[in-house]
Amino acid sequence: MKYNIKLAASLFFAIGLLFVSCGTSQSAIEKANKAQLLNEQIQNMNFKFNATYAYPQNYRSIYLSPYYDVKVTTDTVQAYLPYYGRVYSAPMNANEGGIKFVSTDFEYELEQGKKAGNWTLNIRTKDTPRPFTLNFDLWDNGTARLIVQDRDRQNISFQGNIEAVQKPE
Repeated sequence: MKYNIKLAASLFFAIGLLFVSCGTSQSAIEKANKAQLLNEQIQNMNFKFNATYAYPQNYRSIYLSPYYDVKVTTDTVQAYLPYYGRVYSAPMNANEGGIKFVSTDFEYELEQGKKAGNWTLNIRTKDTPRPFTLNFDLWDNGTARLIVQDRDRQNISFQGNIEAVQKPE
């Protein structure tokens, strides 16, 4: 009787291991396809950064609601992010808080990172009331880090995910 219980337990373990290993090979193919798609989107400057955490200087991390993002295309950079930290020159209008802008005149530098599947993208706006510098560190697994520099505020960094931007037809 003990022999049958051990045999049944071993059989269930082997079947479970088989299902797990089959699922892993499928997800590896999906991960490779996703990585290739994200690499193309980054190289074509056609992605959206969804911020999930904010990291103000000298303060704890802050979990963000899913509504904060930066959309990057070849002709437009649109940012809607919160700001936490020290402000050296506050705006007169209370609605101008946070990091909110649309820029169509900007410079950018896109370089492959030190490791495979990593990109660095630096964007400097020219047509916003204050110049912003956005320093992205992007990975082909869909994660990203962003550091925002503004001459009137302390730097702030964000962590999040990248996804495709659907072009209107």
